[in-house]
Amino acid sequence: MASRNPPFRAEHLGSLLRPAELLKTRGAFEAGKASAADLKAEEDKAVREIVNTQVELGYRAVSDGEYRRGVFWGTFFQTLEGMTEVQNPPLDIFRKYVPDVAGFLEKGGPGQSCLCTGKIRHTGKSSLVDEWLYTNSLLPADRRGEAKLTMISPVWYHLRYSEGKAYPPDVYGSEEEYFADIAKAYSTELGILYDAGVRNVQIDDPLFACHVLEFVIVVIGHGGCFRRRPRRQPRTMTACNRPVAPADSADFCSEKMIEGWDQDPTNSRTLDELLDLYIKCYNDSIAAHKDKMHFGLHICRGNFRGSRHFSEGGYDRIAIKLFQQLHVSTYYLEYDTPRAGGFAPLQHVPKDKNVILGVITSKFPNMEDKEEMRKRVYEAAEVMAKGTGQSREQALERIGVSPQCGFASHEEGNAIKYPDMINKLKLVREIADEIWPGQP
Repeated sequence: MASRNPPFRAEHLGSLLRPAELLKTRGAFEAGKASAADLKAEEDKAVREIVNTQVELGYRAVSDGEYRRGVFWGTFFQTLEGMTEVQNPPLDIFRKYVPDVAGFLEKGGPGQSCLCTGKIRHTGKSSLVDEWLYTNSLLPADRRGEAKLTMISPVWYHLRYSEGKAYPPDVYGSEEEYFADIAKAYSTELGILYDAGVRNVQIDDPLFACHVLEFVIVVIGHGGCFRRRPRRQPRTMTACNRPVAPADSADFCSEKMIEGWDQDPTNSRTLDELLDLYIKCYNDSIAAHKDKMHFGLHICRGNFRGSRHFSEGGYDRIAIKLFQQLHVSTYYLEYDTPRAGGFAPLQHVPKDKNVILGVITSKFPNMEDKEEMRKRVYEAAEVMAKGTGQSREQALERIGVSPQCGFASHEEGNAIKYPDMINKLKLVREIADEIWPGQP
């Protein structure tokens, strides 16, 4: 295949179904019946096999399947000075009226979360670099450096918490100060990764989908315009650190939740204001590295046990800020079901940015029609071309295809079997080969 820098024409979103033997060994390790060395040996074996599988299937942005993680967000925050992993955190720090928060409360409460307890600083030791170094070492010599590393959003541990609970007021006097230190720590991590050879980073962020969701609800529910008083922005829209099946998405879209936001007197920001703050944190986090590393943003609507999602809505309301103010190069977007909305927001993607269309579902085994998926890619290209004054062929140069999310954001995986996952990955590769023959 021809040489190409990321993103590639065929991509996947990082997490892949874990082998049964790996899950068995991890369970034994957690029960005190296997050693850390036993677990590492099994992880190494599983990663070797899944890397070889990806190479054989024709993928270039190879990942380790996130096999060393229990959940997709990994341990970046837990290893920062000033961030503390809390077991069985008090329930009053969470917004109980948000349905996905209510979901884990129904299961008895969160098992753990991560809270700011002091000034946030990077320790100088990365918890991610060894994952990538091993994966990269398994690639053919002429492809070293292509392996993709997935990272959690720099704003991950903020939106879930009630006003004033994300950090102690005697540590940070404002959210701006809090996010400034997170951005510094994130940038330090990226510097360590860059020095190790990492050039391709995918940032996973379900939080933007929460902004998408709420804006779309208001537009639909009020005749296409905002008629409420300016809403104050809550901070708890993602599940806490224990991955628990979220509440039904119909509840997540409920008027009751919106009223809860409006009626909560502790909220101090509107959604627009919070979105601006998040975008600034992102941009500050990657500013020193964006010209020498490829950054892609995956916007997820939830991918929990049993293939559950927790939000719905198109990208329309935040498209301009998302695509034009956020300084990433590529957007990995979910487009596998109507809950993601239409392609119209893609007209706002600038000429120098890419879109990976997640038109294949990773949640269920039923196979998509290849020709229908090709048509969807061309449809998206037409929209992007119209927005920038390009031809469809020019717009296609900025597009790739993928599943809409990972196959196992949580180690238990989606409601799909390993052979089904392989078939999905093959389908993505086939679509890419037919649209962009000879390109990786």
